[in-house]
Amino acid sequence: MAACALVVSAVMAAQSQDRFTLKASNGIAFSEFKGYESWQLIATSQHDGDDGCGTSKTGCMKAILGNPAMIQAYREGFPGNGKPVPDGAAMAKIEWLKDANESAPYQITVPGEETEVAFMLKNPKRFKDTDGWGYATLSFDAATKSYKPKAGQSDPSFGKTCHACHTAGAKTTDFVYTAFARR
Repeated sequence: MAACALVVSAVMAAQSQDRFTLKASNGIAFSEFKGYESWQLIATSQHDGDDGCGTSKTGCMKAILGNPAMIQAYREGFPGNGKPVPDGAAMAKIEWLKDANESAPYQITVPGEETEVAFMLKNPKRFKDTDGWGYATLSFDAATKSYKPKAGQSDPSFGKTCHACHTAGAKTTDFVYTAFARR
């Protein structure tokens, strides 16, 4: 019986989707972000309405993580030090629908179903048209428990669309919205 369970587990693992084989139209391979789940937390954010989370009922919550180069930039005083984010710095934004923990003795909001994971990568040589930033987003399909490039991302202008939003509100902070949360 135990041997059968091991075989079933091995088959299921082999059949599970490897999101790191996916690639965005701008050339960003999701394998460039392998290990992002263990990057350090920069900050969290929460939206109570519809900001593209896929629902206007519950909103969503996000965790913004940084790779070691991004965290080092924050430690050195970014953005207040006036220096740009260094080449190779990357951020990941994991997004979940909001849910409630019914077993808690008080009202608490917790992450529910994952909706997407988005990435920003600083590489001025690769991403000249977007001030050195590359953008990519994976949507999570709860029904199939798999990832796919976000709708519209196959359009070559996808990165420019993302960057237009960052240009509108974060140009003075090297196009980064998220401040390092005090600890």
